[in-house]
Amino acid sequence: MMMTMTTLVIAMMISIMLMIMCSIISKKSMMEREKLSPFECGFDPKSSARVPFSIQFFLIAVLFLIFDIEIVIIMPMVITMKISTTTTWMMTVTSFITVLILGLLHEWNNGVLEWAN
Repeated sequence: MMMTMTTLVIAMMISIMLMIMCSIISKKSMMEREKLSPFECGFDPKSSARVPFSIQFFLIAVLFLIFDIEIVIIMPMVITMKISTTTTWMMTVTSFITVLILGLLHEWNNGVLEWAN
């Protein structure tokens, strides 16, 4: 019991010390604020230096992640095919693929898959 309490106290002390150190290090000074302010020959900038973010890239990345996760879920299904009954396995696989196809059709109908507008 004493060993557990000692370990807990040490872990808490290390966590608190790390949080305090991070807050001290991350303080911004007036000099850094001046560096982060917009500067263009002493005038305010005419336009934003950042290019607007394309939501199309984000949606394609989300679709890629969904299909990556699909592969990760389907891989163990092949292994469990030998262990489970055929009807249970087929129902599981069919329902999983049906949900994926319905999601793909929904994305298609909303026009997410069309690259150029």
